[in-house]
Amino acid sequence: MSDYIQNLFADRIGGKNFGKETVLYKFEKIKRARRAAEAEHPETPIIDMGVGEPDWMADPSVVERLAVEAQKYENRGYADNGILPFQEAAAAYMQKVFGVSGLNPQTEICHSIGSKPALAMLPQAFINPGNVAIVTVPGYGVLATMTRFLGGEAYALPLLPENDFLPDLNAVPPEIAKRAKLLYINYPNNPTGAVATPEFFQEVIDFAKKNEIIVVSDAAYAALTFDGYAPLSFLSVPGAKDVGVEIQSLSKAFNMTGWRLGFVAGNEKVVKAFACIKDNNDSGQFKAIQYAGAQALSTPSITERTVAKYSRRHDLLVKTLTEVGFRVKKPKGSFYLYAQAPKGIEGGEKFDTAEDFSQWLIRKKQISTVPWDDAGHFIRFSVTFIADSEEAEISLMKEIARRLAGVKFVW
Repeated sequence: MSDYIQNLFADRIGGKNFGKETVLYKFEKIKRARRAAEAEHPETPIIDMGVGEPDWMADPSVVERLAVEAQKYENRGYADNGILPFQEAAAAYMQKVFGVSGLNPQTEICHSIGSKPALAMLPQAFINPGNVAIVTVPGYGVLATMTRFLGGEAYALPLLPENDFLPDLNAVPPEIAKRAKLLYINYPNNPTGAVATPEFFQEVIDFAKKNEIIVVSDAAYAALTFDGYAPLSFLSVPGAKDVGVEIQSLSKAFNMTGWRLGFVAGNEKVVKAFACIKDNNDSGQFKAIQYAGAQALSTPSITERTVAKYSRRHDLLVKTLTEVGFRVKKPKGSFYLYAQAPKGIEGGEKFDTAEDFSQWLIRKKQISTVPWDDAGHFIRFSVTFIADSEEAEISLMKEIARRLAGVKFVW
């Protein structure tokens, strides 16, 4: 029987060639390299510095609230576009943590099943074939991918160290700005760890108003900031709500990655459009999880404890990597450390890309990282590694130093 299904795949995922591609994507390469390293050196455990999810479980108070709410008859059904208690908790959270006042819980906040679906759904509300979404790179690519799926174009704005990893909005060509409908920003940034400033957000607002563009601020790491840098929301800057929305996530700030809960907040028309698309994609997150999420949002101390851990680990990692030759400095936000990849090793391997270096690290030293070659050559370390005590953290750093001892990097 002929396999007619192979001829029916949409062009956006490869058409007739879907499943036949030989090109390996970054994370698949990392997985394969890890398996090879484990097979070649079973006696040496992998040090996983690449994982992008919290190592802690959700707070016991949040888990307990879930258990209570899951047993209630009235919580069994569809949540559709959300429950008001969660939306009210989200509005109170934005006021308490970020100083964002005046958000209407009913019209300016809508929950999402994590931030990833929200980023995928927003283009569906605005992008037609030929439209442009301006996106920062390196970065989380979901909004760009969905824009392309819809026949639009994703225009990449590079994040460079000389600009403190903030995009140069003046570099956007006028013809691109004219066709653009969305501008995607993400601060604190994945993968660079860079943070935004009120002045930068004001530039974004002015740019959006001038060019009639909607801003999508991905704030998944917004509450994870260190060393005196206060958490900053795009919506806290006057005029932001006129031009866009912010997507907040409970995954990172509250160690609830697998719970899949976040919310879109800001411009009423954009939130309404998102809710319309969402209503045709899902039937809402389980109400008990939303109640548990409300419990988390009302307990910012959970995030404060998490921030203390990540800050301490960043200090340890920066010290360790500096001692073995890396050129790094502690970020002001997120749980990522963005490090320039060396060009090679004295008397040994040469690395043309960050991917080359990342592959060497995992195959030769059993240290897993994530490479980024979008704007320069960098690798991303994450401080969400598994360590159940401060002593274990120090021990892990010593092991990294031991494995890299004697290696002289060429920059």
